[in-house]
Amino acid sequence: MTPGSAGTTGAIRTPDQRLRVFVSSTLRELEGERRAVRGAVEAIRLAPVMFELGARPHPPRDLYRSYLAQSDVFVGVYADSYGWVAPGEEISGLEDEYRLAPPEMPKLIYLREPAERDARLEALVQRIREDDTASYKSFSTSDELAELVEADLAVLLAERFDASRAAADARAERGHETPMPAPYSRIIGREREIADVMALLTSGAHRVVTLLGPGGIGKSRLSLEVVEAARPHYPGGACFVGLENVFEPRLLLPTIAYALGIRDGGDLPVEERLRLALASRRMLIVLDNFEQLVAAAPELVSLYALAPETSFLVTSRAVLRVRGERVYEVSPLRIDDPTAPGSVSRAATSPAVELFVERARAAKPDFSLTPANTPSVVSLCRELDGLPLAIELAAARMRLLTPEAVLSRLHRSGSALGDARDLPERQRTLHATIAWSEELLASDERAMLRDLGVFSAGFTLDAVEAVAAGRPWAERAVDALEALVDNSLVSQSESDGEAVFTMLVIVREYAVDRLRSSGDEERMRGAHAAYFLDLARRISPLLGGSDQRSATRRLDLERGNLRTAVRHLIAASRADAATEIAWRLYIYWWLRGFFYEVRVWMEELMAAVPDMPRHSLAIARFYYLWSEMWRTDEREDIVGGLLECGAMFAATGDEFGRTMSEATAGLARVTMGDPDIASAAVDLERCAARFREGGDRWAEVLTLIALGRLAWTVGDTEGATERFAEASVAARAGGGIFGLSVATHHLARLRLLEGDTDAAAFRFTEAMRMSMELDHDEGIAYAIEGLSAIASLRGDVETAGVLVGAAETIRERLTMYDAPQFVFHLAYLTAATRDPEPVEAARERGRAMTASQAAAYALAHVPAVPRTDGAEVVPVRAIRER
Repeated sequence: MTPGSAGTTGAIRTPDQRLRVFVSSTLRELEGERRAVRGAVEAIRLAPVMFELGARPHPPRDLYRSYLAQSDVFVGVYADSYGWVAPGEEISGLEDEYRLAPPEMPKLIYLREPAERDARLEALVQRIREDDTASYKSFSTSDELAELVEADLAVLLAERFDASRAAADARAERGHETPMPAPYSRIIGREREIADVMALLTSGAHRVVTLLGPGGIGKSRLSLEVVEAARPHYPGGACFVGLENVFEPRLLLPTIAYALGIRDGGDLPVEERLRLALASRRMLIVLDNFEQLVAAAPELVSLYALAPETSFLVTSRAVLRVRGERVYEVSPLRIDDPTAPGSVSRAATSPAVELFVERARAAKPDFSLTPANTPSVVSLCRELDGLPLAIELAAARMRLLTPEAVLSRLHRSGSALGDARDLPERQRTLHATIAWSEELLASDERAMLRDLGVFSAGFTLDAVEAVAAGRPWAERAVDALEALVDNSLVSQSESDGEAVFTMLVIVREYAVDRLRSSGDEERMRGAHAAYFLDLARRISPLLGGSDQRSATRRLDLERGNLRTAVRHLIAASRADAATEIAWRLYIYWWLRGFFYEVRVWMEELMAAVPDMPRHSLAIARFYYLWSEMWRTDEREDIVGGLLECGAMFAATGDEFGRTMSEATAGLARVTMGDPDIASAAVDLERCAARFREGGDRWAEVLTLIALGRLAWTVGDTEGATERFAEASVAARAGGGIFGLSVATHHLARLRLLEGDTDAAAFRFTEAMRMSMELDHDEGIAYAIEGLSAIASLRGDVETAGVLVGAAETIRERLTMYDAPQFVFHLAYLTAATRDPEPVEAARERGRAMTASQAAAYALAHVPAVPRTDGAEVVPVRAIRER
């Protein structure tokens, strides 16, 4: 049975933040097989969901159910054991997971043979064999399993693309759609608000609609629901931009660009990239938590001209007061008039009470509204002013208390309302509710709540335990954190198999206020910054080697907290530590396109600490000059400044910094039009040799690639081949998967020019797999273009057309533009086309694909035969295993 024959017809969504594949199996028995499946899923740029890696501190059963609900594909691997049956349960978690997988979710099942299966597992397997929505295959080794999973997922994605094409074909405009964050519960009682905001957005009369209200009133949740309702009106897609951790007005536009998937390569100002990406797209951009960036509101207005078809939905506690803004005040959840006859019975059906009951049942499944407790629940919701977050915090206490007890305790804590009399009434109510929730915690749990206020959204248990030294909760960090999760003061999610924790903004603000009052804020912020400085030190060596993929993904997870740590270090005038983080993570900032943000940090640091140490100054100046290089014509100033940085690095004993500055000066000479290209090439050759001698192989790889492109530009294809081959060898010797992917891609192009289509196809495929592992959409686009040329040469113009269209969409989204000699694939399609009409139809189909869909389509439709005639390429699976 093939994956495509499963009974479901629903389309598989493959947003570019990666499709989620839930992996179900027994743990110890299939430990090796689970590793193999994880590698196979990641090899095609999808996200494995394997709950045991993130199970602390949360009940595993609740956790795997939550993860399954947020997943897109179910993969089951079964051998001998039926699995553990928890006390009070009738079936094992293994069977529970299979039963809970929605009927429309694709299910790929793999059975290890030979096997001596438990009777109950055999019964489950028989049920699977009778399930026409499931695919099942047998395997004998972990390697065979990995190959089956990788191939089946690629075929599944390619085949299911047609199921989603009907909706895409109806779009007048097409573009990349960045999905909204997944809500963790259904929205209650907001039907009127959704309709009202929809009408404002789609009327065409307002460029910006601002959802205004205090923290905790549900603005962000409402915005997600509005986006879902508004999707048909925005064929260009929707994008969610979280701003809770962005405080510098200059970073508003770069942050929007990052969320859109636009990588800042430095060669174009961010405004120009946004114009290119948004000029013809009718899309909706959500800007969440704008209140701390109100000073940047004029920057938002500048987008009106750059993105004439784009609408903006803003959530904020403050009005932006800009041209084109329409303010919509978000009200509390409705509770009927308490003075009206029969108000209790009517209020029992109100949205506020409905929310309380739903969240209470999440904490205590057998909770129900009864004649005895209804008056207390209604009174409690009124006491909390119908504020959703306050209601959720109170409902979380139903595990231990009754509604009557909660109401009584809240009344006794009423003095907390006076803690912040300068706040609006509803904000005081919410602060009082958080304070009451805090009072009900154990003393060490209260201390942890305050201490966690120094973290940005998305922190790990490792980070929490790292700042625990000397804190009252140090000995029971896991239990204390579990208590905060259970009481809705901290939320838990999963990312790449790791538990990730977050506080809502209003709870974090409360925690920081209490931490500041205790006198411990500086101590905790110092501990937080020390942990992330240590993380930068530990992860830096991995960024340039074979663990580049896992290192970059770990930093993606930690980026908000790295930003918070650097901001604290700048405020504390810790130039040495702030610049060390910036310098050690150089590859990450460059690979992900965050150089401009680092430049902003460095400029702030230079202004705050004018007498910083020489090494710190060299780092700060380097980042400024690197960014400025693409924005000015003053070549001598940039080159001279970079050489001065090199001298400062040399004076402090940093040979890597010296060489990187000189190599960048050589790059500046070439990109800024220095006529003496030969001299610049000599400088780059010298820097490549120094990088090699110093063991900085990743930097050597990138320098050799620059030399190869330089040779190609002047027509020396033989010299280009030599440089790219050298880069490939250096990458395999420890230079990292990114450099190897770029070198492999360039070698593939040269093989294509030589007419060796089989060798070119293999190399393009390997370059694409590596780019997929790194979530590098530019690399995926380049490889797709190469494979489209291969398809054209083989006479498969339909596949070529689809891939050309998909690459066009990625290029437009990322604002990728190259010199003419590096754009080659269209000529192959033109030469192979006999009837342009079906080719154009195929091209339009491709334009509706995401990068992940296009990559899966290419793998399924452009065969690549492995080559063994040279050492230029190492298969991507071998790279992962190093």
